[in-house]
Amino acid sequence: MLDIKFLRENPEIVKENIRKKFQDAKLPLVDEVIALDVESRKAKQEADDLRAARNRISKEIGGLMAQGKKEEAEAKKAEVAAGAKRLAELEVMETELQEKITKIMMVIPNIIDDSVPVGKDDSENVEIQKYGEPVVPDFEVPYHADILDSISGLDKEAAGRTSGNGFYYLMGDAARIHSAMISYARDFMIDKGFTYCIPPFMIRSNVVTGVMSFAEMEAMMYKIEGEDLYLIGTSEHSMIGKFQGQIVNEASLPVAMTSYSPCFRKEVGSHGIEERGVYRVHQFEKQEMVVLCKPEDSMEWYDKMWSYSVEFFRSLDIPVRTLECCSGDLADLKVKSCDVEAWSPRQKKYFEVGSCSTLGDAQARRLGIRTKGENGTYYVHTLNNTVLATPRGLIAFLENNINEDGSINIPVALRPYMGGKEKIVPVK
Repeated sequence: MLDIKFLRENPEIVKENIRKKFQDAKLPLVDEVIALDVESRKAKQEADDLRAARNRISKEIGGLMAQGKKEEAEAKKAEVAAGAKRLAELEVMETELQEKITKIMMVIPNIIDDSVPVGKDDSENVEIQKYGEPVVPDFEVPYHADILDSISGLDKEAAGRTSGNGFYYLMGDAARIHSAMISYARDFMIDKGFTYCIPPFMIRSNVVTGVMSFAEMEAMMYKIEGEDLYLIGTSEHSMIGKFQGQIVNEASLPVAMTSYSPCFRKEVGSHGIEERGVYRVHQFEKQEMVVLCKPEDSMEWYDKMWSYSVEFFRSLDIPVRTLECCSGDLADLKVKSCDVEAWSPRQKKYFEVGSCSTLGDAQARRLGIRTKGENGTYYVHTLNNTVLATPRGLIAFLENNINEDGSINIPVALRPYMGGKEKIVPVK
């Protein structure tokens, strides 16, 4: 959420930013919120004047009563009563106007960084760099569901009976690889100096609206019926919410955390849920990284964070690339974002396995997360990035480590988590 003062003083910058995000339908909101802000400040000023007058007149009444001027004192009391009625009206008006302003401000997009390329959607995202050689072997790489089936590792039929489409059972070595990757991702980030955390997997609605836009919330979140609770779509939601309403000690910044959680998503949209495989599902597990820092440090942390994801996947012999998200592909709260994509030798193209974002002070402003230093109190900046989301990470691992005979190599980094195994041999 933008600072109302910034919008008031820079309406054309805000409008141009809306145009860059191809959300022209929101342009009238800028003038609407400015008009409401004028009305709100006018009401506040009148209310403040009435309060000051009430205090002054109350003192006068006391003096008049002391002098025995009862009639004059009664007249003053009537004046206070009339002012009190108007003050009550103004206080209601102030509340209503502020609610309207906040509602509009919540849907006006954050100001994107100047380095973000302008584009309508993800088809116009820009490749930054490739890491590792994207090899296409001289044998046909099977579909990931077939690889998992060859090691008796996937049962979607049973999951369909218990839970419906979009769920799965991972079995045997497949489940073990999945857990090994998550454990390795945890330790990888701990070694980078991040504090490990397991957060709540359900959060209240005020936290949800603090960390994402309404559109994202409707498309992603599962609501717990009869309670003010939502299942998290990523542990970032809980981790940022942990600091809601807090003043973080400036000396403790940056706060760098890595968190594990299951994630639950509706996956509403044209892409749909994958019928046969596990690329797009309702439930998955994730190792995340979250940082709270000073505004001047956020871009440095942004570059560190995505580079950690690249390093993680390269340590598993998986070629990756980074992709700069264009303006139209950025969620409303994001200042800048890039995707990390893994190479798929089967499809002969890259696919998304993680995303790194800096949100400026948008989430902190919504949730009231501040810090206090020599120069006063200010909002922190928040960033998040995927270390590993599996089963997507599992798919990338399988495709890039399978051999022609169907066996699967275990990279050195994962072997301690796999009981020393160097290879998995198919059973089918």
